[in-house]
Amino acid sequence: MPGAILITNFHGKEFYLMQIVVHGYKEPLFFPAYTWIHPRKDNPESRIIFKNKAYLPSQTPLGIKDLRREDLLSIRGNGKGERKMHERIYDYAPYNDLGRPDKDDLYRPVLAGEERPYPRRCRTGRPMVKSDPSCETRVEKPDPVYVPRDEAFEEIKQNTFSAGRLKAMLNNLIPSIAAALSNSDIPFTCFSEIDKLYNDGLVLKGEEQKVNGKSFPGNFMKQVGKLFKYEIPAIIRRDRFAWLRDNEFARQALAGVNPVNIELLRDFPIVSKLDPAIYGSPESAITKELLEPELHGMSVEEAIEDKRLFMLDYHDMLLPFIGKMNNLPGREAYATRTIFFYTRTGFLRPIAIELSLPPTGSSPGKKHVYTHGHDATTHWIWKLAKAHVCSNDAGVHQLVNHWLRTHACMEAYIIATHRHLSSMHPIYKLLHPHMRYTLEINALARQSLINGGGIIEACFSPGKYAMEISSAAYKSMWRFDMEALPADLIRRGMAVEDPSMPHGLKLVIEDYPYAADGLLIWSTIKDLVESYVEHFYPESNLITSDIELQAWWNEIKNKGHYDKRNEPWWPQLNTKEDLSGILTTMIWVASGQHAAINFGQYPFGGYVPNRPTLMRKLVPEEGDPDYEKFILNPQQVFLSSLPTQLQATKVMAVQYTLSTHSPDEEYLFQLLDVQGHATNDHEVLELFKKFSVRLEEIENIINERNKDFRLHNRSGAGIPPYELLLPTSGHGVTARGIPNSISI
Repeated sequence: MPGAILITNFHGKEFYLMQIVVHGYKEPLFFPAYTWIHPRKDNPESRIIFKNKAYLPSQTPLGIKDLRREDLLSIRGNGKGERKMHERIYDYAPYNDLGRPDKDDLYRPVLAGEERPYPRRCRTGRPMVKSDPSCETRVEKPDPVYVPRDEAFEEIKQNTFSAGRLKAMLNNLIPSIAAALSNSDIPFTCFSEIDKLYNDGLVLKGEEQKVNGKSFPGNFMKQVGKLFKYEIPAIIRRDRFAWLRDNEFARQALAGVNPVNIELLRDFPIVSKLDPAIYGSPESAITKELLEPELHGMSVEEAIEDKRLFMLDYHDMLLPFIGKMNNLPGREAYATRTIFFYTRTGFLRPIAIELSLPPTGSSPGKKHVYTHGHDATTHWIWKLAKAHVCSNDAGVHQLVNHWLRTHACMEAYIIATHRHLSSMHPIYKLLHPHMRYTLEINALARQSLINGGGIIEACFSPGKYAMEISSAAYKSMWRFDMEALPADLIRRGMAVEDPSMPHGLKLVIEDYPYAADGLLIWSTIKDLVESYVEHFYPESNLITSDIELQAWWNEIKNKGHYDKRNEPWWPQLNTKEDLSGILTTMIWVASGQHAAINFGQYPFGGYVPNRPTLMRKLVPEEGDPDYEKFILNPQQVFLSSLPTQLQATKVMAVQYTLSTHSPDEEYLFQLLDVQGHATNDHEVLELFKKFSVRLEEIENIINERNKDFRLHNRSGAGIPPYELLLPTSGHGVTARGIPNSISI
């Protein structure tokens, strides 16, 4: 009975092979392919397609052992030469292609090594820059960037992505038109101008204009403006003014698009870990005297003991970069700390915000603490302080929690999986649905999103230092063992171990939608993975003797995360428990974690005042030249501190695209259908069937939670339900649905 089929394409063009079915046996034999077969003229080697049966390396039938090894070797390549678009070779390279060393304003340092560590990306083998041999030459859009052929978007996905990107591209391709022919690259002057983005689009001048000698009629300009018309974001659809309120500001730390930074305040006074010789006194300016009037009669010590004080702390992550950031045109930022108090009635309230500037040659560092106050002036100052916190939160969310911790880290796992696990390997089959489209979306991001001069630099506070901040976060805080949801919650003090509770954890704030729903998804993935591992590895010695599996894990540590290879916290891979933990973490990161922090980007960030991605002015202080302007027109000062109209529409277009589900999205609840093509093992398929049934139950549980008016962070007048971890979704911007993989 055949175990593999060799395919040679004698046509002049590639074709997509879904599967081969061989009849004439007791039952039909299935050989799933789902791959592009290149023409023989491109590569004379035949492609090897294996039967839909999983084998550990030691259990591989003798007749196909050599083919198994040959197929893996062909995928690894030899690490030499420039990759061609038809190839399917997976290899590693550092992030050395983000900038243009030949252009001073676009030089960006290589992210690799002790000073600027980072995960590795997929190697393209493009030539190095002559003026700086450490940097690889770039391919600019619309030219395609190499990814292994089977990683590229299929037609439906490509069309969806291109349609969404059109709006973003227009913002990049016609900046001269937009700037010269419109009022767009100026601040918003009133809130109604922001509202018009959802009703009329960007307002462009309606008369004929000339740019670079070319005439553009007024009607054309009006039509261009309509292209920048946006859907009303969820955050203001039910309540236009919710974003102004302190309780909404706090709610989004638990149920917004970035619910993974809030932490329990465990020590007081708050002390920085930065070098005091460089950054001044490490003690925070937040004192007992400032906090205790807000603690409803409690002392700071009592509130800490009772687990009622929480913090968003971006001080140490950002302060080393603030001086450089504030030297960029149109950027004014602080390193921020925000303290929240969890009341006895179950509400989280922000009570103090510390804004810090680093020392400079001419002045010592500044630390100013703001509280919400009760008079009109302090009310507006408090609003501006919150906006600075939101700006930092938006940057850390995008560069650290979204890009680094999901996209970049997953890329290294995917490369190792293809290089070391045969497509017959049961762990390859388990992981395969969770790798779809990730390398392609990452390559596109390096081309136009996170690159030097790209959209992130143009629209977020860190500007050209964005990826250096991402690297610094990887250096100081990323650990594989802490990417597991329970470990992350415990690390942040948001949960404690409790064997009597479901999932073995007790949440410190019960009404924490991301954590409560996330633990349902995490535990269901964990149950599936443990059963799957038990099925293929009934004895732990099968794990230690699995040469492909051990090589896979070693390469993830020693190549994919080369700069962290010597860290002591990497899990061992000796037991079933070790393997289950590693796989559960990877699948959670690719599915639930990415869904929770990605698909709310437009619903929360599409209204600029709610989550400004940069701030253009510092908070006015008495004695400042503009303080009088602030007193006379605080709304204008607030709006002029936000991104310009052009910056706002540019980032809104990107957020909309990133928040969109494609019609060909494959979701977590559909794993049974996906795995049905990969295996003929009925016991395994039964595991995926149970998994799908459990996800249906979870959907019902989450829907019921969203109707429970005791849970103030997900229900109530004007409050959007928390749906980011609902398993199902239609296509479009839905703020719900968990895809199998990081596909956008």
